[in-house]
Amino acid sequence: MVLTGLKEALGLLRRIPVLWVPGLVTGLLAAILWLVYNAQGSFFATRLLLIGSLIAVFFLAGSYAVIGNGKGGIAELFTGGVRYFFRVLLPLLVIIFCTVILVALVMITLSFGGMPADPEFLGVFGICITIPVAFLTFFFDTAAVFEDRRIFDSVRRSIELVTVRSVQVFKFYVISAAVFFAVTFSLMIVWEAALYEKLEPLTHFNETQIAAFTPEQLGGMVGADGTVITAVCLFFGFLVLLPILSTYKACFFRSVAEGSVTVEQPVTGEYDSKGRWYKY
Repeated sequence: MVLTGLKEALGLLRRIPVLWVPGLVTGLLAAILWLVYNAQGSFFATRLLLIGSLIAVFFLAGSYAVIGNGKGGIAELFTGGVRYFFRVLLPLLVIIFCTVILVALVMITLSFGGMPADPEFLGVFGICITIPVAFLTFFFDTAAVFEDRRIFDSVRRSIELVTVRSVQVFKFYVISAAVFFAVTFSLMIVWEAALYEKLEPLTHFNETQIAAFTPEQLGGMVGADGTVITAVCLFFGFLVLLPILSTYKACFFRSVAEGSVTVEQPVTGEYDSKGRWYKY
């Protein structure tokens, strides 16, 4: 089932070229974001990140709509994005808000207990909370689009699916991670090969120099050429990974959701003499 979903996803990407558009758009945004960050700093980059995230959600929702129809072009992509944009965005905001509130409540509780709010502990604890939350709610967007579910219902459906199909979902995560690392590793090799002459002095560093080496020093070493090459690698990374992983996610969700449909328990009761129904 898990590998079948990946094969189906690759087949859809060959048959429906418009599914590559979200990767193309987000790749361009990621490259521009990297260039703006290096040229102007974080002030403009953070605002561009927010805008880019909303655009990514729009195209992702549109691609799910095209996958659900089994065909479509750029018009269907935009139509689906408009129709399901808030269906995908609002549950995402709810998940983020609840995660932040949970972390904040724990920190407040610890502070009342006399424990200082250590930034390192806060970061580690935030990660420990975010990982299981993401694991359980990962399919909220596909539930919202394919099953036309509302905000909280889509989150509940994702948790239900992950709980019932935990083994298949774990295999899905493993294969998705393997695809991610394979593409990322390939791009890292290309990046290092393109900047070999600039990175060659690193091979002569001792352990003390490597331990003291900072990202700022790396940026100064690779220079403007390295910034552009990094932007190009980011572009191709998003161009390849987002369409493959999102389409795979959609195909996997459809395959496992068919066997885990929520069945409502029958309601027992009786009619009175006037034909009114009374539930027990």
